[in-house]
Amino acid sequence: MAAHVFITGFVQGVGYRQFVRHHALKLELTGWVKNLSDNRVEAVLQGRIEDVEKMVLLCRKGPFLSEVRDVIVEWENKSLAGIEFKDFRIL
Repeated sequence: MAAHVFITGFVQGVGYRQFVRHHALKLELTGWVKNLSDNRVEAVLQGRIEDVEKMVLLCRKGPFLSEVRDVIVEWENKSLAGIEFKDFRIL
């Protein structure tokens, strides 16, 4: 299962990408997370459906200093665009 996630709010400059990577690794997810020029954070999460769902819930919470306003999730049954990631990276 894969999810393409867009997070809005006060999510840049507060360790949000490191927060996502830390929890993604704990949940054994693969994919990536990056800042966007419009102050959102974008992530691709791949793994077991239960673990991806847990990660989406964590994205809604965010790290201590963040203020998450909204999380938009686009679900895919398999990998996004046929790409299988081997690890989880901050881009």
